[in-house]
Amino acid sequence: MSVNRFRGEVALKLDGVAHVMRLNLAALAGLEADLGADSLVALVERFEGGRFKAADVIALLLAGLEGGGAPMTREALMAASIEGGPLGAARAAAELLRVTFSTEAA
Repeated sequence: MSVNRFRGEVALKLDGVAHVMRLNLAALAGLEADLGADSLVALVERFEGGRFKAADVIALLLAGLEGGGAPMTREALMAASIEGGPLGAARAAAELLRVTFSTEAA
């Protein structure tokens, strides 16, 4: 599976199957509401500063999966085997934010 970084896409392997994640505006709006973030900048700063919780990572992955066209329930994601375990999940979430808000060529 290939992802298009210029579109803000990141791959996430769940139970051995690759899924495309992407944070479109609808996904971002839902994410802000789910995490109680005051703004997108505050949300990014929370992750950049290492002040995120496991629930934040799950919410970010769910938003990315929905934006990428592979919606999933929280229960299904939490039951799935994520490639790289918790650290892999956190890295995928951080990469998703990075490619979404990067102003540099990917």
